[in-house]
Amino acid sequence: MKEYTGFAAVYDMFMDNVPYDKWAKYLQKLLKENGAKDGIVCELGCGTGKMTRRLRDMGYDMIGVDISQDMLRIAMEHEAALAKSDILYLNQDMREFELFGTVKAVVSVCDSMNYITEKEDLLKTFKLAKNYLDPGGVFIFDMNTPYYYKKKLGEQTICENRDEGSFIWENYYDPDTKINEFDMTIYIRRNSDDKKNDSVCYDRFEETHFQRAYTVSEVKSLLKKAGLKDIKVYKAFTKEAPDTVTERVYFVSKEDFSKLDRQ
Repeated sequence: MKEYTGFAAVYDMFMDNVPYDKWAKYLQKLLKENGAKDGIVCELGCGTGKMTRRLRDMGYDMIGVDISQDMLRIAMEHEAALAKSDILYLNQDMREFELFGTVKAVVSVCDSMNYITEKEDLLKTFKLAKNYLDPGGVFIFDMNTPYYYKKKLGEQTICENRDEGSFIWENYYDPDTKINEFDMTIYIRRNSDDKKNDSVCYDRFEETHFQRAYTVSEVKSLLKKAGLKDIKVYKAFTKEAPDTVTERVYFVSKEDFSKLDRQ
């Protein structure tokens, strides 16, 4: 699992087209429908806290977990700017995360789970999520589908240029390993206090990330193996079952408190 470093500095800027408010309302609806109207919610792969803050504003007590120190630093800068400090941010790998107690819900969005490229690690993450859920608690996360990687993202190059920064995002999908490689080149404008100097300088960063495409049946099998139950799968932002051209899906499962083995 690769952490965001250089890209963290411009992540929010280049993700400003993501409808986070719409996503947050959908997630809140799923939480409420599954008994999590309030209480403590842990977000895995929280990044700069875009969703974490929205769920906090909806009344949840939030914990944000992310492997990237740079992303969490920006998340805490947002909190400082709002003069708030009621979100607990933890710099941890979601494959090994540790909480101080159980929570009403564990959530993960923005295809963070696709960054777990080994089935064994995904199962381990699911077991940890189950372990930290209150009895009957809910685990909700989204994933990009194999169709999305094969037909929409793989072999595509995405570029964006702004005064504050630019990026080139090249994608390579391997249908045999089901791994999508992201090669990113990022240019971030360097601030200069020299008002007499009209030249503009940019710092260059290069990052490579990997995500894996999982089928719905693979993920459901791992959730069951982790001891989670009442598994539902939806086409993103709907209550409809996914089809062959669905690009993003949401998984909803519950902690099976009838089982005594909390792995």
